[in-house]
Amino acid sequence: MTNPTCPEPLLDTFLIEQGLARPGEPAHWSALTGGVSSDIWRVDLPGRSLCVKRALSRLKVAADWEAPLSRNAYEWAWIQFAARHSPDNVPAPLAHDAEGGVFAMSFLAPEWHPVWKRQLMDGEVEAGTAAAVGRLLGRLHAASAGSPELAAAFDTGDNFQALRIEPYLLATAARHPAVAQRLRLLALRTAGIRAALVHGDVSPKNILVGPRGPVLLDAECAWYGDPAFDLAFCLNHLLLKCLAQPARRDALAASFTALAEAYFHEAHWEPRAGLEARAAELLPALLLARVDGKSPVEYLTNELQRTRVRAAAIPLLHRPAERLALVAEAWLAETGRRHS
Repeated sequence: MTNPTCPEPLLDTFLIEQGLARPGEPAHWSALTGGVSSDIWRVDLPGRSLCVKRALSRLKVAADWEAPLSRNAYEWAWIQFAARHSPDNVPAPLAHDAEGGVFAMSFLAPEWHPVWKRQLMDGEVEAGTAAAVGRLLGRLHAASAGSPELAAAFDTGDNFQALRIEPYLLATAARHPAVAQRLRLLALRTAGIRAALVHGDVSPKNILVGPRGPVLLDAECAWYGDPAFDLAFCLNHLLLKCLAQPARRDALAASFTALAEAYFHEAHWEPRAGLEARAAELLPALLLARVDGKSPVEYLTNELQRTRVRAAAIPLLHRPAERLALVAEAWLAETGRRHS
C-alpha cells in the first residue's frame, strides 16, 4: 500500500499484516489532537474508518515527563476487558502489535460521539451525563474487584508511578513544602492498594457522549489498584470547570453529586465509607496537582484562578474531609468568594 499521507511505512505495514487494509488500497491518515502521551490517527479507507494509536516515550508537556512504552499493551488489554463487560462504552478493539507499540480500534464519528469536555466547556452541563459516567465507572470497577487474574495481568505499578503518582502527587509535593508530607502519604497509600482495575485517566477529555452512553478512551494508565483514584480524578474536573464556567457552577455541582451517587450505587465490593474517604482525601491533592503538578489544566488561564484552587485545596489537605460532599462544599465556598 503506497500512501504518501501515512506518517511512517511501518504503520501501513501494520494495517496490511493485521488484515485491516489491502495492499494498494488508498488510505488517508489524519492526526487527531488532544493527547499528550501518544500519536493518534484517523485512517479513512474505502467505505470505512478506524483509529490507530501509538505510545510516545516522552510526553508532550512542558515539564520533563517520560513514561514506559509498555503502557500501550496495557491500554490494549484494558480495552479488551471493557469490551467484554460493557461493549457499548468503549471503541471496538481491532488489532494490536505489541512489539511496535501500536493498536487499532474502531473510529467513532464525532457528530454522534461529542467529547464530554467540549460540552462542559461550552456550558452544556447535564447531570444525566455525569450519572451515566458514574454508573459505567462503578460497573467496570465492580467487574474487576477481587480478581487475582486481573491483578496479575495489570501489575503495572511502575507505569502508574511514572504516569500518575510522580507527576501529580510527588511533583506537587516538591512545590508545596507545607503539605508535602500529606501528599507523599497519599502517594504511598494509593500505590499500596490493589482492589480493582483502575483506568487512570477518567477525564472529560477522554469521555465521548455516545448514543448508547458514555465511551471511555485512553486507558494508558491502566493499573490494578485503588478505584478511589478514578472517582476522584473525574470529579476533580467537574470542580475545576466551575472556575472556567462560573455561570454553570450549580449545574456542575449537581453533576458532581450525580456522578458520585451513581458510582456508589454500583460499588459493592467494599463499604462506601472507606472508599469515599479515600476519594475525598485524594480530591484536593488532584485539584492542587492540576495547577502545580506536571500536567496543569490549560483552561485555568490566569493566576487568580490558580490562586483560588490553592486556597481551596491546601486547607483540605491539612484537614481532610471524609465525604465528597464536604469537599465540594468547601470548594464552592472558597472559589465563590470575591477576591480583590
